[in-house]
Formats: sequence, structure tokens, C-alpha cells
Amino acid sequence: MGTTRDTDVRTNDENDENGDRGNQGGKGDEGVRNDSAARDAGDLGDAGAQLSTAPRETAMPGSFGGARPHGATGWLVWAGREAIGWARWIWRQLTSMRVALLLLFALSLGAIPGSLIPQSGTDETKVADFRAQHTTLGPLYEKLGLFHVYSSAWFSAIYLLLFISLIGCIVPRTWQFVGQLRGRPPRAPRVLTRLPAYTTWRTEAGPEEVREEALKLLKKRRFRAHPAGDAVAAEKGYLREVGNLAFHIALIVMLVAFAWGQLFKSEGNKLIVEGDGFANTLTQYDDFKSGSLFDTNDLEPFSFGLKDFTGTYEETGPNRGTPRTYQATVDYSVGADGEEKKKTVKVNQPLDIDDSKVYLTAHGYAPVVTVRNGKGDVVYRQAVPLLPLDSNSTSTGAIKVMDGYEDAKGKREQLGFQAFFLPAYGGDGTAVVSQFPSLLNPVLNLAAYHGDLGVDAGLPQSVYQLEKKNMKEYKNSKGKQLRENLKPGETMQLPNGAGSVTFEKGIKEWANFQVTRQPGAGWALVGAFGAIFGLAASLFIQRRRVWVRAVTGPDGVTVVEMAGLGRSESAKVPEELGVLAGHLYDLHPGAPDTPETSSETPTPEPPAAPAEGAETK
Repeated sequence: MGTTRDTDVRTNDENDENGDRGNQGGKGDEGVRNDSAARDAGDLGDAGAQLSTAPRETAMPGSFGGARPHGATGWLVWAGREAIGWARWIWRQLTSMRVALLLLFALSLGAIPGSLIPQSGTDETKVADFRAQHTTLGPLYEKLGLFHVYSSAWFSAIYLLLFISLIGCIVPRTWQFVGQLRGRPPRAPRVLTRLPAYTTWRTEAGPEEVREEALKLLKKRRFRAHPAGDAVAAEKGYLREVGNLAFHIALIVMLVAFAWGQLFKSEGNKLIVEGDGFANTLTQYDDFKSGSLFDTNDLEPFSFGLKDFTGTYEETGPNRGTPRTYQATVDYSVGADGEEKKKTVKVNQPLDIDDSKVYLTAHGYAPVVTVRNGKGDVVYRQAVPLLPLDSNSTSTGAIKVMDGYEDAKGKREQLGFQAFFLPAYGGDGTAVVSQFPSLLNPVLNLAAYHGDLGVDAGLPQSVYQLEKKNMKEYKNSKGKQLRENLKPGETMQLPNGAGSVTFEKGIKEWANFQVTRQPGAGWALVGAFGAIFGLAASLFIQRRRVWVRAVTGPDGVTVVEMAGLGRSESAKVPEELGVLAGHLYDLHPGAPDTPETSSETPTPEPPAAPAEGAETK
């Protein structure tokens, strides 16, 4: 060969004239191609096997039972073999990666109706409204379980099949991978020229010396290497399979965490006026929903009170009215004798107490109203929370005086007031809406009613709506409905000495808190990160094998052969093999050509380094 450095690496494109191509790990997770192995006639052997732990694809089954013998006994034996064969085939299909991906895709599609269609476990009112408005779709959705997607039979079936598929895929592959880690890289194939990356040269160093240097070089490059006969076998990239298994295990962790969270979750809302408090018991919530396995004993024992709410807003520009400061100051304690602590709760900064999180979700105003009867006695005095209708906190609600009221004649009845609150009223002649969220010019608009509120009928009723079915309007001196705009400190007199209503100067604010408990959220987050890192490792780490063979040639000169095999088609194998060959060539350079070899072999061209990112077939 001469002294020219001949370490260029030939890829498959350059080896076509050698006949059949070597097995490259084939189709990723599909394993080694059976047809290539057959053509190689054992040339690769174990060298091309087990680059992956993925199970080999099986063809569509025919008759697992074989030939059916005559007689009842023969039929039973044949039927048993047939049933076992089909069961094994179905299990292989269920635990294949293709089916797992299909089930994961089906699970994603199945979750879409849960986001678009009202769910009975979340909002029964919206479900009832949907049924009333869609008389045809409503019964159909009910039969399909679309009003309770996540607890439906079909969604649970997909979920369980995916879980079984992942478990059945991971367990055997894990044991197989452990066996690969405990073993050694396989011996070199008989014919190295069939491998996708190959190079050779002749050197005057002895075969043992070359193999010893090759072993040191490969171990230095973090290959698992060992001498195997007349060659050194090395393998690298085991983290690819570790990442693959980690990805699937992370998916299982996410599925378990999601199921656990759905079964044991709880979520409740509570509106609290400044100065009031809340204890984490079921009866304290305004609304509450939970998972099917939730128990009231799972609620953490804590309490908190709303000390103050602070809200500031942009006063000018296109973002006028947008909140700048939006926070609630609370005093909370954990347990019956817990120490009281202070905490500021913001929109994205909840109060964390064990497994529970307290979020700030809404804000509004609660005007303080005092109602007196015909004798001037106070029969009602409290802050009334009103619900905002727009971004400028135009609010509405109802004031209900249920007990203790008597008119001027001593007649007992109930009072009701339809209330609208405007924190920034524009003045007479402007629309009856607030111009800004802050208390710039607060006005309370009241319309008065008397009669029966309907609260004693035993039917549920919203505290923010006034049931006017059995109520009568108060009339003013002109015979029209009594309705007035009150500023802080002003009083509206009811006709015929029926009493009065005063809008007090102290206007309080309220905040709505959502208390959530999602026990599997932490594990779901761990699973998500594990899936991301595992997928990254399985995509970017290449598992490959390298062999270095050094034998004495017919002329007494050592012939060095180097070959590489990758799990997937990648330019990294020939590129890496070229680097390794270059280092080994520097240690044991090529032998000078003899006259015999010069006449038989043309002088090789200088080697060309593989191009960055070059493709191999």
C-alpha cells in the first residue's frame, strides 16, 4: 500500500460492488432485518443482532395449530394450539410500539370532547342548558358518554389498554436490556467488508500490538471494548435505549398520576368579603366538586381570613383599566392550634398548604347597606357582594331582607332590592355603567320590592338573583317604580312610611378564592420531564459498534481492518470510524509497498474525510 495514509472510510454507496449490503440495524426499533441476515448467510451473526430491545415484527398469523389430526382429541389439541397462538399474536400486537402510539393518539382525540362539550362533573347547569337547547344531540351525547368523557367506559378502555400496552412493552425490553448490559459486545463478523463503514491498511506492527492499542483507544473514547479472538469488539450509545425505556416509564408515571389526580382531586370556590374568613370544611364552600374516591377527611385542616384586597389599574393609554396590582392579603393558620401567618396571594402566586393550593380568581365590591323598618329600627346591615358584569366592575346583585321587617302598620313581610353598583359613574345623562374599575365616583342604583321572596318554599335560589314572582314594586309619588341612585351616605325612603335604605360610606371589597387539591400533580410533572429527556436521548444518541481486526497477511505484514455498524442510518458511524482509524493509523502507520504489491495493487488516492452530515443509505 505504500506509506500513504489510507484510512478513508467507505460507506454503503462505495461498497455496492461487494454484493449484498451489511445490516445497519434496519428500521430503528424494528431490529435487524431478517432478509439481510439471510443474505449475509451468517456473516454478521451476533454482530448485527440486539442493537435494539424492540421486538421483531411478526407476519399476520395463519394457522397456529398446524395440521388438524382426525378425531375429537386431535381437534381439541389443534383448537388449544390455535387459541394459544392467537392469544400470543394479539399480545404481541398490543405491546408493540405502533399500537401504543395509536392508543396514545386515540386518547388525545378522546379528550377533545371533554374540552368542547359541557361536563356533568364540572358544570351541571351548562349540561342542563345544552340538553334543553339541543333536543337531538343531547340524548345522543348522553348515550355516548360525552357529558362525562373522563369517566366513560370507552375512554377508560382506551386508557387501560394504553397502560397495559406500555407495561407489556417495557418489562421484557427492560430485562433484555439488562442482559445486554451484563454481556459483552459480540465478536467481529467473518467478513467485515459487508458492514456499512469499513477501512483497512497494512502495517509493520504486530497484530497483538495493534489490538492492544485499539483496545486502549476505544476505551478512552468511552466504548465498552474487549478482545475477541483476532479482533477487538466495542460498543457505544447504550443511553439511547435507556432514554427509550425512560420515555415509556415516564408515560406510565404520567398516566398513573393523571388517574390518581382525577380520582382523589377536589376543587371548591369561596367568595370572601374583607374582614370575613373561611375554614376548609365542605359546608364552607360556595360550590365544590371532587373525584369519585375523594373523602372529606382528605381536606387539609386550615383556615384563612381576607384582611385586605389591593387593586390598581392603568389610568391612561390603550390599556386603560388593565390591572397593575391585583393581590389579596390574608391571615392563615394550619390546624386547630396553628400559628397565624400572613401571606399575599396573587393571581399566579397561590397560597400553598400541604397538597392544597389557594388561588385568587376574582374580585368585586360589596357595598354596605342598612335597612330600617317603619319604626326606624335596623333590620338589616351588612356588606352585600355584587358580581361584576364587565371589566370596569359594573356590578349587579340582590339585597334580601328575610326576617324582622314590619311596615308602618306592623305588617310582616319581606323586602328585596335589585342592586346595580357603579364604582366610577359618569354622571347624569351618561350610560348607567362604570367608566373605570376603581372607586372614583361610586353610585348604588336600587329598585325596591316587597312581598314574598320565596326563600321559605324549600327550593334552591341564587343569592345574587331576586325572585320577583311573589313580589310587588314600590311606587314613587308619580306612580312609577321606585328606583334611585345613591351615593355613599345617602338614604332612599320607602313610600308610606315603610322604612328606608341607606348606602353607607364604608365600601368593602371581596375576593374569590379557588381551593384545589391535585395529589398527583407532582408525579405528573416528574413524568413529563422524564418523558422529554428520555425522548431526547432516544432521538439524538446513536448506538453503534466498532470492530478492529489485526491479522498477519500472507506476506508476513499485519493487515488491519476496521468496521462500524449503527442502529440507524446515520453519517455518524463512518465519521466516527474515520476519526478512530486516523488515531490508530498515527500509532501504527502503513507499511511500505513491496514490488509484488505495487504491481498488483494500484497506488491509492489520498484519503478524503467524510463530509459533515453526509448521508448513507
